[in-house]
Formats: sequence, structure tokens, C-alpha cells
Amino acid sequence: MSEITERTPQAVSPSGGGPARGGSNPLGSALAVLARQREATVFVVAVVLLLYFGIRYNSTFVSQTNLSNLLSNTAAPIIIIAIGEVFLLICGEIDLSAGFVFTFAPFLMHYLIDFYGVPAWPAIIISLLFGVLVGWVNGFLTVAMGLPSFITTLGTGFILLGLTLTTSHAYPANIPASTEGIGHWFGSGAWAQFVWALVLTAIFYLVLNRTKWGLHTVATGGNQLGAREAGIKTGRIKYGNFMLTSTLGALVGLQTAFYTNTIDPSAGGYQPMFYAVTAAVIGGTAMLGGQGTIIGAFLGGIVLATLTNGLNVAGISANPLNIVFGAAILLSMIANVRLARLRAAGRE
Repeated sequence: MSEITERTPQAVSPSGGGPARGGSNPLGSALAVLARQREATVFVVAVVLLLYFGIRYNSTFVSQTNLSNLLSNTAAPIIIIAIGEVFLLICGEIDLSAGFVFTFAPFLMHYLIDFYGVPAWPAIIISLLFGVLVGWVNGFLTVAMGLPSFITTLGTGFILLGLTLTTSHAYPANIPASTEGIGHWFGSGAWAQFVWALVLTAIFYLVLNRTKWGLHTVATGGNQLGAREAGIKTGRIKYGNFMLTSTLGALVGLQTAFYTNTIDPSAGGYQPMFYAVTAAVIGGTAMLGGQGTIIGAFLGGIVLATLTNGLNVAGISANPLNIVFGAAILLSMIANVRLARLRAAGRE
């Protein structure tokens, strides 16, 4: 209530003293509003990076082919998995197996179609449902058995990796011919993956901020005991968010297979999962639970993809990329902490 009481006079004040300065200085008001958002830091970083690479390497970086690769092939997989990780991180959990669901799901589709004669659509749906199953197992081991989600999902991740390598003999496979038309809408179209990322970001932004599920997710991470006493089924919330993250991992695996036109046992794994968690964290989601932002994860994915793509366009070796990512994480977290303190001071 104190925050509402303090902000209301500024919103309705005419002109003159402190509150009126926002009305006479639109830029100042816009900057003040931006600074109050958890996504402020990563938004500024994303804009600066896009402008830098766009101006410095104009002919290459802003070409249609490169932008399609940046947004669809690089940013979209990070963003989509990050959406699920945001929900899990908010309720105090994490999923390290999503990248291995990513790897196995397209192989499962291939096996069902080419070995068992399952039609394309049912095979794709079953592959997505496999993600639901893995998420349920992760939820069961974490919620019912009491294992830390870090250990649970690390274990299921290794199982999925072994399952993929054993069944595929570590060889890539061709995309089933019967999925050609479907694959265009799933990921082989130039902008298909990024459109999926935009749509899913919008949907889950509303889920997190406008629905009971989102409210209960935040409550579960903020104070699990208090949430239970308030009647929230915290276990069900965690089960649901584990299943969401694994299903999104399966979706990204299928999309990437369609985009690259091959099913690769070396695709997925830890890299997309860690990138997704990184995108969520630098976007403003707390590792300890209780708060998070879907828009921040989206922007975090754009930042990581721009760094990856931009350094490649600049001809810089991929070897120092992890140094850049590590520094980006630390600097973003420092900026987020500083901004959080400034926002808190502004409310006092």
C-alpha cells in the first residue's frame, strides 16, 4: 500500500514540484519507469549489442540470412527452454535434463515413423508427450522422493544421453519424409522457430502474471511453507513446471531437427540448457526462487544469441566465448542487484 500511496500523486499531479517533473520531461519519466523494471539491464544490453554489431558489421550482420539464423536458430531455442526454466527457478527448482529431452525427442519421432510405421502427427505428439513423462518423473523424484532437483535432473539427463547414444549408435538420422510439410511450420521455415518463441513468450507471460498458476508458482518459491498453509498445492505446482520445461525441451529438439534437416545425437545436451538458465538469470529471474520474468528471459536469449552470432560474424574464435558469457552473467547480476537496491530505496 505504501508504494501505491507514493506513486499515485505522481501519476495525477498537474505540474510544478517533484511529481510534475515527469510530466515536463518525458525522457526522464521513461528512464525512471525503465529503471524500475527487472528487465531494464538486459534490455539495455540487448539494444547496445544489436546496435554495435549492426553498425560495425552492417553488410553481414543485418542480412536477412544472418538475422534469420540469429533469431530462429540461435535465440529461439534458448528462449523457449528458458521459459520453462523461469517457472522452475521461481518455485525454487531447476531442470538440467531439458537439453537431453531436446536430443532424444527427434530420435523418438524417427523411430516411431521409420521403424514402427506411426503416422507423422501422432509420432510428433508422442515425442512431445515423452517430454511430459520425463517432467513427471523429475517431479516425482523431487517432490515425492525428496531429492534435490539438481541431482534428479542430472541423473535423468545422463539416462537420456545414454538412451540416445545406445539406440542411435551415436549416428545421425534423416528426417522422416512424411514430416516434410509439418516440419516447415515447426522449424524448417526461415522464421518459424522465432515465431514460436514470440507466441510462447506472450502466452507464458500472461500465465505467469495474470493467472492463478503464475501466482501460486511465485508463492511456492517465495515461501513454500506459507503457500502450503494458504492452501496452495505446492507439489502440484512443481510437477506442472517440471512437465512444462521438459515438454518445451522436446519441442525445441524437434524444431532444431527440422531446421537443420537432420537428427543429430550431438545436438542438445548441456549447452542449450545452460544457455536457457543463463538467459533466465541475466533477464532478472532469481536463482533462489520467488521472482522471475518471462520478458527478461526472452531478452536474455536475444543477448546470448547476439553475442554468439556477432562474435562469429566478427571472425572471433569461439574459444573465448565462454569467458564473455561468464562476464556477461556476473555483470548482469551485479547490475540487477544494484537496480533492485535503487528500486527499493525509491519506494522508501
